[in-house]
Amino acid sequence: MKRLFSALLVVSLLLGAAPASATSTLEAFKFASEAEELHFKDLIAEIRCLVCQNQSLADSDAELAHDLRAEVYDMVQAGRSDAEIIDFLVNRYGDFVLYKPPLKPTTWFIWFGPFVLLAIAAFLLVRALRRQRQAPATEISAEERKRLDALLGKTAVDDEDNNP
Repeated sequence: MKRLFSALLVVSLLLGAAPASATSTLEAFKFASEAEELHFKDLIAEIRCLVCQNQSLADSDAELAHDLRAEVYDMVQAGRSDAEIIDFLVNRYGDFVLYKPPLKPTTWFIWFGPFVLLAIAAFLLVRALRRQRQAPATEISAEERKRLDALLGKTAVDDEDNNP
């Protein structure tokens, strides 16, 4: 009973400490107003973490994300516009840094690649099904059947029982 209580205590302490450790990793930025803070959070939510790739800059705990958040904060404090900040990041890291990259020749694969691959897969599936349907069903010869029966260990009696 004492072990169970100890285990429950350790688990509850670990679960209770997890949210505190997650929030303590984010930098504490100072803002002049709540609107400025909201603007900053909205801006970093639109930018992809280059390390995590499936998280925004706001959600990521990667070291590079900390640095980029600080850099974006400095640019916001310097009075740079969202377009200037995003242009700076795109020039430095490419369109991949954006969750919604612009539609241009260099990003066509990002936008249309999945649809092209899906169309190719559908074409290959339809072609394989048509070939399978058109292929004639071949019967095995009597000699092949005897050989197969011998391999499977069937006797002539088994064969007669199975064929009405």
